[in-house]
Amino acid sequence: MRWSNQELGVENADALPGLAKLNNLVRSVRTPEFAGMTFHEVLAKSALNKLPVQSQVPMEWTINPYRGCSHACAYCFARPTHTYLDLDGGDDFDRQIIVKVNVAEVLRKELSRPSWKRDAVALGTNTDPYQRAEGRYALMPGIIGALADTGTPFSILTKGTLLRRDLPLLADAATRVPVDIAMSIAVYDDELQQSVEPGTPTTKARLATVTAVREAGLDCGVFMMPILPFLTDTVAHLDEAMRQAKEAGATGVVHSALHLKPGVKEWYFLWLGREYPALLPRYRAMYRGTYAPKEYRAWLAERVAPLVRKHGLNRTRLSPNTGGVLSRSDPEPTLF
Repeated sequence: MRWSNQELGVENADALPGLAKLNNLVRSVRTPEFAGMTFHEVLAKSALNKLPVQSQVPMEWTINPYRGCSHACAYCFARPTHTYLDLDGGDDFDRQIIVKVNVAEVLRKELSRPSWKRDAVALGTNTDPYQRAEGRYALMPGIIGALADTGTPFSILTKGTLLRRDLPLLADAATRVPVDIAMSIAVYDDELQQSVEPGTPTTKARLATVTAVREAGLDCGVFMMPILPFLTDTVAHLDEAMRQAKEAGATGVVHSALHLKPGVKEWYFLWLGREYPALLPRYRAMYRGTYAPKEYRAWLAERVAPLVRKHGLNRTRLSPNTGGVLSRSDPEPTLF
């Protein structure tokens, strides 16, 4: 293990340019078991993030124990968030991971304030809370405990099979507060999945995690997001995806087409040009802005709808309590 000998509150000349500005950086860590990656440990000043009113995410509060993500998904919409410390949204996002080592303690204090109204909190809406770093830092057990102990409903969206470690904690939490869990599984072609999401567990491993969640007595939705135009939007792929999700025990499916923000588009196009260069002209014509054209999205919805019904996965409403796929712990919403 190699440490950088950084001190709290001291600017470090050897740190990356943006990180040198931090006054809450404890140290930067590299270890042999995470070759090519650096963990920058910081002391968080807050754990809860309040989303702006115009946010498209159906909840007010989120928690991000990590910034950056070793899953290295070429399409990840969160890539631009890494530029706040002069890190790039490409390779730095995949390899320079900010770790809020005290996030659970700070969260418990925030949730204990008299002003906290026990609004729903979402994890996994930005970077994945069960990415590889969680195996080293184990921040999630403390976060789950703080939420459950204070009567705060929450949802988790993840690609990480490490979720299985915390299933006893999640099952216990679900007896006290609404808990919604979903696995993000968008690609059901093994070669494509390992190419576009090189740092993630396999599709098979994630489906096995869905089964484990169900065996623990919890519902588990599957987020088929994003669907990649001309790659994963065929009837054959979508049909097989839903068959496997249903077989694993998924209780609902949510889908959406790929969208590419500035900063994400460039990185995704680099991957596409390397792996599927013939598709680049079609993508450039299609993604002149952030979102796929309305016509494509309508076409995709019409293609997906009968397959969802065929496999009995049409419970795709989002929970008004947690923002996750509606679970048995939630009351039926009146407006959906």
